Amino acid sequence: MEDIAGFLGSRPPFDAVGPDDLARVASVTETEFSPAGKTIFSQGAGPVEHVWVVRTGAVEIIHDGRVLDLLGPGELFGHASMISGLPTGFEARAGEDTLCCRIPADVMRQLLGRPDMLRFVARSVVADGALPAAARVQAADPVQRHVAALIRTPPLLCRADEPIREAAQRMTDQDASAVLVRSGDRLGIVTDSDLRSRVIAAGVSPDAPVSAIMTEPAYAVSSDRLGGDVLLDMLERDIHHVPVLSASGQVLGVVDDGDLMAAEARKPFLLRRAIELAASPADLAAASAGLGPMIVALHEARLAAEQIAAIRSVVLDALTGRLVERAIAAAGDPPAAFTWFALGSVARREAVPSSDVDTALAWQDEGAAPGAGDYLARLARAVDESLRGCGMRPDQGGASASNPLLARSLASWRAVTRSLSENPAQDQALILVSVIADSRPAWSTGPGPPVADSLWEGSGQPGHPDLQRLLARFALSFRPPTGFLRDFVVEHSGERRGQLDIKHGGLIPIVDLARWAGMTAGAASVSTTERLKAAEAAGTLESPQARTLMEAFGFIFSLRLDHQVEQLRRGEEPDDFIDPKTLNPLARSYLREAFRAVASVQSGLSNELAFGVR
Repeated sequence: MEDIAGFLGSRPPFDAVGPDDLARVASVTETEFSPAGKTIFSQGAGPVEHVWVVRTGAVEIIHDGRVLDLLGPGELFGHASMISGLPTGFEARAGEDTLCCRIPADVMRQLLGRPDMLRFVARSVVADGALPAAARVQAADPVQRHVAALIRTPPLLCRADEPIREAAQRMTDQDASAVLVRSGDRLGIVTDSDLRSRVIAAGVSPDAPVSAIMTEPAYAVSSDRLGGDVLLDMLERDIHHVPVLSASGQVLGVVDDGDLMAAEARKPFLLRRAIELAASPADLAAASAGLGPMIVALHEARLAAEQIAAIRSVVLDALTGRLVERAIAAAGDPPAAFTWFALGSVARREAVPSSDVDTALAWQDEGAAPGAGDYLARLARAVDESLRGCGMRPDQGGASASNPLLARSLASWRAVTRSLSENPAQDQALILVSVIADSRPAWSTGPGPPVADSLWEGSGQPGHPDLQRLLARFALSFRPPTGFLRDFVVEHSGERRGQLDIKHGGLIPIVDLARWAGMTAGAASVSTTERLKAAEAAGTLESPQARTLMEAFGFIFSLRLDHQVEQLRRGEEPDDFIDPKTLNPLARSYLREAFRAVASVQSGLSNELAFGVR
């Protein structure tokens, strides 16, 4: 037993356990021998009644018949199924003659239910509900790898004056779907799609220079970007090929969407294409109906919850932009240049199936014809109606471009921003601040200065102290549920009786804290996680606070999406109400501790405001 305790105590999570608890674990731990090739547990089995730690030898982690990883001495497996209460998401098989420490699940549940173990639990559950950390190696998941590692072949380069015919022949010879074109200091690109649409369909001579059909400048990324981030860029820009550059600007190669996503997870690109080609409201409604199945497919492909939400948000941007274009086609040319904004969760790229579509718009005063406001009001109402026809909900609380409060000229928006600085307690301040703090341009009639930048003019930029204090007060508006009915606040009557509102009780407090902290730190990103990282780097939040909020957000967000995906599978309308009794006890324990951690950060902020520190 002492030997087992010594072995376990040198490995996480047991290295954080005191001697008495470690001895108790060791006293019930068995040593299990598995000869090479023996299955320790099968994919889809369980939930498991034990967890295992490799003592000697190696254990293969196999998913759908493919070996994802090889675990060595000291590595833990089986705990993700135990924590989630779900069947195992992989097979564990002895890669050679192997000895494992086998620990009863009930002992591990008690151990991992302690507050000092919750960081380990969060990382196990948030990153993937079924696969252990070791199974999520970079080699198995392109979206988590640096994009440079995904390049399969050297770059194919040509001169700008090279004939299209020769460039196409070289693409064929090298089995390349794109050729890069050097044009002075700039880089252009020609893809196989360009050859079809810009040469064959357009009747351009194959003897014309390749510069006649190239896209310049080509959108390129640095080699240290993650595949998942590049995938979102491609989806948002509606491109399928991206050149990858070294730190010194050298062209390393080209990645395409096939390098980044498995076949079952390429649905977002197909859906976006269907939206672009939709010729009628019925076509758009049919394409939009694919959003739910897309979410389910991405979930089954084991993408992280925040990655899935970001993809959904980008596809919603494409849908909204198409609806704006159709509304303009019906109403005639707009009398003023304008920008249509995504707000709220869509702007933060955190939209889930239950999310409303929050919008706003701003038009330029310069050059605007009379009646611009009336035209755009009609346009916004038409877009809202079309969104409903596509199964989407414009925000019911007033955060919509059809609300005159959120459809203004730039001059009016600047006046509103100044008034918020002078009178932060005015009516509708929260909605107005959301336009400033949680907005992202989704569609625009043409080039012009970023409206978001214009909104800050006259307010001293995002660091204005009055606006900071206003955001801080909003961050204290929603308090997470603690201390009621098995540590949760639930609905006490009506059809939601006994259920927990995971959005208002769990996510909004973190989103609001991140908005305040990120904007105070001067963060440009509207992503909750990126705001918290920026706040940590700037010292707005202490590192333990920021890390706690990030882990709590990831866990609660994953829980929310898992709940809604299950509803989609059952054909139900997605919502944010979870019955705490249906959660695994360990997940319930972590959720309670996450709520308490958020409440602690809020309490500290409240005290600082009261004493004038903030």
